[in-house]
Amino acid sequence: MTEVSADTWDTLAAATPGNTVFQRHAYLLALETQACAVADTGWQPLVLQLRDASGQLAAACMVYAKSHSMGEYVFDWAWADAHERHGLPYYPKLLAATPFTPVAGARLLGRDQAARKALLAALLGLARRSGLSSLHLLFLTPEDRTLCEQAGLLLRQTVQFHWQQPADRPWADFDAFLGSMNHDKRKKVRQERRKVVEAGVRFRQISGAKASAQDWAFFARCYNQTYAEHGSSPYLNLGFFRALGQHLPEHVLLLMAEQDGQPIAASLILLDPELGHAYGRYWGALRHVSHLHFEACYYQPLDYCIAHGYTRFEGGAQGVHKMARGLLPVACTSAHWLADARFNAAIENFLQRETLAMDDHMNELREHAPFRTSQTVTGPVPEAPDSCSVGETRD
Repeated sequence: MTEVSADTWDTLAAATPGNTVFQRHAYLLALETQACAVADTGWQPLVLQLRDASGQLAAACMVYAKSHSMGEYVFDWAWADAHERHGLPYYPKLLAATPFTPVAGARLLGRDQAARKALLAALLGLARRSGLSSLHLLFLTPEDRTLCEQAGLLLRQTVQFHWQQPADRPWADFDAFLGSMNHDKRKKVRQERRKVVEAGVRFRQISGAKASAQDWAFFARCYNQTYAEHGSSPYLNLGFFRALGQHLPEHVLLLMAEQDGQPIAASLILLDPELGHAYGRYWGALRHVSHLHFEACYYQPLDYCIAHGYTRFEGGAQGVHKMARGLLPVACTSAHWLADARFNAAIENFLQRETLAMDDHMNELREHAPFRTSQTVTGPVPEAPDSCSVGETRD
């Protein structure tokens, strides 16, 4: 990304349906400059560019040559194992996705649909010439999904859980939101929030522009603690978080939990003010307080969304427990190309059966919606399996 003009890239992203803060040049650049998504961590960054006859950038795609499948949230471990057992290398592979981010967004940036279609053709051409095992595009927008389907890629459906304001009768405040829920779910949420208040925990909302070096240092401690508790290494670092606050301040919200006047936990929310979308990303706590996780990762963000006019909150990958907190199932799509025709056919057969099972699963989930009257989440958003986000253990 250091070789691509920020203004040129962001102009291209702005012209593409479904672009989010995670497609911003500053976000992708921070992942590189802070050594989070680089060759040494198994994410070799590549930028595929298409230029017109006059040399102007018409389309572009952020692609990574991956030496593993971590940090993706669309699991293909079984595919990798099958390749290895048949004496074929699966890694490296090509991946078009935002690292460590199970959020749908434009993967094929272009000035118009024709340019984006040509970009996908070029991406497939790159995959074929590379000699690598496969190409994967994760968390697709509806338009990218259509282009991938037309190009013959295999589609995979997964599920996430999102909160969304009803278009016809939006909730005026958090109490109104609770009032729309079933009695048992409403009671449970109130009990969980009350436990946090009774423990003397209070929250501060800190915008990216106002977050101090100390705030970011504390948040990074919380983030690292989450990983340490699960015996794994964090993907991101303090330098990355500081870069977000510095270069994308209008997109950053820190929720700081304090007890006895001391910070004890924090969660990071990314905001898309123009879209009206908020994304729960990371969290951590240095002290255990019953139900603090739910307060920091769901209730405080939802309270903020309602108060500030955000219509959608995405709480991360998977997590059926989110339904009890008012987040509903949403189908997500990824696209895949396998170089070996035999594996491509076998995986296509598997995906046909998996899709039928996922449809049944989605129908069953909808039957257990927590609301007294049916609420509907609209707008497909690609997925990634669990690991975490603001509401999980690690992202």
